Amino acid sequence: MVYDFSPSRAGEHARNFLQGWKGKLVCDDFGGYKASFELGVTEIGCLAHARRKFFELHATNKSKLAEQALRYIQLLYENEREVRDLEPDLRRRIRQEKAVPVMDMLHAWMIAQRDLVPAGSAISRALDYSLKLWAALSCYLNDGAVPIDNNWAENQIRPWALGRTNWLFTGSLRSGKRAVAIMSLIQSARLNGHDPYAYLKDVLTRLPTQRANEIDQLLSHQWMPTYLAKDELG
Repeated sequence: MVYDFSPSRAGEHARNFLQGWKGKLVCDDFGGYKASFELGVTEIGCLAHARRKFFELHATNKSKLAEQALRYIQLLYENEREVRDLEPDLRRRIRQEKAVPVMDMLHAWMIAQRDLVPAGSAISRALDYSLKLWAALSCYLNDGAVPIDNNWAENQIRPWALGRTNWLFTGSLRSGKRAVAIMSLIQSARLNGHDPYAYLKDVLTRLPTQRANEIDQLLSHQWMPTYLAKDELG
């Protein structure tokens, strides 16, 4: 897990971070990513962000159209729960069999409703968001290794997002970079099943005497506590 710090939300920071990477990026409609898509990154739409538009509309005024959209999307998520633990190829085949027909119905329904609702209305904006990104939102159907949304990644940044107001002023660009380096270490340790405190304490203790050509042994996916490392050596 790697975090990055930038002084603004300008798209150049996302491009600098991704550099020459040409993979698949699951994201919302943030404009800062657009140039990366033109440079070869594949845009994968996040269905959770599309769903949120309808959820908020239904929550505020009980919109029947928003409720219908949520029903279609619920069917797609029910299918994802069924295939969650399957191998990517099998997951893709089941998505093609069960999710594609639902996506087709949802798409046709959205197009029909868009012609009926007033331009500029809340429901039209929710429909326009999904229709504009439809190709990206549909990408997950053809690749079993691609998730339906980026909720997993969003959950990994939630602890830091909750503290954003308190950390609004980091003091300098350097301190911001240092902060995300520590965040990356902590979250990577958690993802690898380690207690972050025990991991950092052991790594910082060993770091001054660790050989340069063995420094990668202190990375969280290879790290072993000192007593286990000694047992393996001895």
